Amino acid sequence: MEQRKNLTCGSQYKNLSHHKYNIKEGFELLKMSSVYGANGAGKSNLIKSLFLLKEMILNEVLPKSFSEKQFKLSKPDNQFSQILSVEFFQNTQSFYYAIEINNGIIFTEELYESGLGKQADKLIFERKTDKDKKTLLKFSDEFESDKENRVLKKVIEKSLSKANKPILKLLTTLDNPFLADIGTALNWFEETLQIVMPEAKPIALAHQIDIDKTFRQYAEEIMLSFNTGIQGIKSERKKLKAGEDTELDELLKNIEDSPQKMIGLKNSGKGDEIILVKENEEVLIKQLKLKHIGREGVIAEFDLDEESDGTIRLLDFIPVFNSVVSQNKVFVIDEIERSIHPLLIKALVEKFSQDQQTNGQLIFTTHESSLLDHTIFRADEIWFVEKDKQGCTDIYPLSDFKAPQIIDIRKGYLNGRYGSIPFLANLKDLNWHQYDTEKQAI
Repeated sequence: MEQRKNLTCGSQYKNLSHHKYNIKEGFELLKMSSVYGANGAGKSNLIKSLFLLKEMILNEVLPKSFSEKQFKLSKPDNQFSQILSVEFFQNTQSFYYAIEINNGIIFTEELYESGLGKQADKLIFERKTDKDKKTLLKFSDEFESDKENRVLKKVIEKSLSKANKPILKLLTTLDNPFLADIGTALNWFEETLQIVMPEAKPIALAHQIDIDKTFRQYAEEIMLSFNTGIQGIKSERKKLKAGEDTELDELLKNIEDSPQKMIGLKNSGKGDEIILVKENEEVLIKQLKLKHIGREGVIAEFDLDEESDGTIRLLDFIPVFNSVVSQNKVFVIDEIERSIHPLLIKALVEKFSQDQQTNGQLIFTTHESSLLDHTIFRADEIWFVEKDKQGCTDIYPLSDFKAPQIIDIRKGYLNGRYGSIPFLANLKDLNWHQYDTEKQAI
């Protein structure tokens, strides 16, 4: 049995060879991973943890949940630290980043150039917080051998670092050649790692549709292929003028203050986004409209709040698949099948799976068993999560099981062969009529 806890390739699997990305000599990564598990097993928490890690690094602040909440499935006097860590590639460089938090204080934060288990990890920086909440820093030997760098180190420790703030981003603002690798690592969190939560919406889609003809054609072709009734996509443009409304004037000021000269506003509960953007000294308001053909060839334009949840979810995925196919990005999606028909989501994932010219990595959680197909996934690309009696989540791949490549994975999964499914015996035995309050009142 080959034990794996990462997205490297299992050596014994030969199918779907184009799913292997050769990152550097002798090291390959998989281009897809699906994660299965019962409700409450911990699938979403896995993605939420990545999301929190990215947010705290980029915003340089700990979320309130880290200072207000502790692990609840233990005795009150056992206050365990919260540890988040990730190993990743950026520009063929391998990194390991980890942060340990307890009661709103960063005990440890560290970044290494990973040796990938083949050689020793190389220290880039390590920070610790002592009992007096003072920061203690350690850098590579090359950095600390320079006298000026040692002075810089003391400045960071005494004046720049805070016990409740990560310093990864801070270190990238310092003009020092010995810290260049930190900027490369930060770029993975800023640009490469893209996390899509169930409620997430693409940013400024109306603007992209308006200014990028090729992307608009791509979006229309995809939506047409889904046969949802949509015949075209457009971005409606209107001019705005200052002095017409006090609230509007404030928005115009916000546009001027924005680096992109653009802001977005939510227009409905479904997340219909209105974009305000300054172009050629004019302020425009942009909003998506979807074209449908009715009786006698009548063309009608629909707002997003007039479309089904499934249609909107498919529209949300257009920028995702456009990027993951053509760019070296990692997309992590929670509940990829949400509001989408099983045949549609299977066709979409299958198309990405069979495409031999992709560049990105797609990781998602799902309950959709129709995706458990050897023509779509390798055995080392399918993962299961299961929670034990102590509330801890274990994650393990299909490749841990014997001969996974020759059996009906979907049937085996639904029959409980791999675990990570709901236990329904208690539901079958439940006598819910005993809780019929109307009969008891009589």
